[in-house]
Amino acid sequence: MLIDQLTICLPVSSGTLAGLCHKLGAAGIQIHALMIANDTDLVLLRIICDHPRAAAMIVEREGYQVIVSKVVAVEVENTPGGLGCILDRLASCDLNVEYAYSCSLGGRTVDVVKVSGEPLAIKLGDSGLVFLAPEELYRSDEL
Repeated sequence: MLIDQLTICLPVSSGTLAGLCHKLGAAGIQIHALMIANDTDLVLLRIICDHPRAAAMIVEREGYQVIVSKVVAVEVENTPGGLGCILDRLASCDLNVEYAYSCSLGGRTVDVVKVSGEPLAIKLGDSGLVFLAPEELYRSDEL
């Protein structure tokens, strides 16, 4: 139910993000989901990909900081209010949402959500939501 997300810190510099994406692509890594935030000094890149361990090694080899964290991915109805319904169910289980972003996977709309609250696995189970399994995102050598 929990999946690996890479958070990568990049300098604000023309072409840095493109260069890293090309390196990942050349290694055969498919980015499924992406969120980018920046300020004047730093670009924060969050990705879900099919080879998180290999991607993390490439990022580190390029000299950038990478953090692997656990998030959930849940299919959401692509209608107005769909995200609100998911957030209500998480809140009803006393789970805090730290951030969220959306992507499309195989024609499905998926929300990636960083949640906190203990015991996390029990509370996620109590939410009644159906989460994507790592097998739906990672290749077999990553499990």
